[in-house]
Amino acid sequence: MTSDHHTAGGSRAVLVGSFELPLSRREAFRLFSARGEELWVPGWVPRFFVAGADDLEVGTVWQTSGDDGRPTTWVVLDCEAGVSARYARVAEGWTAGTVTVELADLADRCLVRVAYDLTALTTDAAADLDRFADGYADYLGEWRTTILDHLASGGAMPDPV
Repeated sequence: MTSDHHTAGGSRAVLVGSFELPLSRREAFRLFSARGEELWVPGWVPRFFVAGADDLEVGTVWQTSGDDGRPTTWVVLDCEAGVSARYARVAEGWTAGTVTVELADLADRCLVRVAYDLTALTTDAAADLDRFADGYADYLGEWRTTILDHLASGGAMPDPV
């Protein structure tokens, strides 16, 4: 796993990290969509505003609530099925930016690269964002562990793309 970050003036963090999964990129891709994350992210419950919305279609919007109850609005900005997805992410009154997930096949697994580019909207949010940046490698490590635990327990998997 790799991670690096840079902050400018304490109000913006550009974070990039990666980890490997024992799946092909096509098998793993939907795990990083709104509905796919429901399978392995504790407490992740996306609320869509359009019935039957495709969670990988550019322009699709949904909301989640963080541990603090703050609503976070997501918008699909770009998607190349099986390869990459880029989302806008706005935590109301707190942070705004993008999250990009890119997958690449390796010999018998895939590499998942996750990039967050977030700007804090308040001083308190800037301090919180700094903490997030400092723990980013561990955060992605938790993603990997949670997904591997899900796979090991025979948890449901989304259809490959």
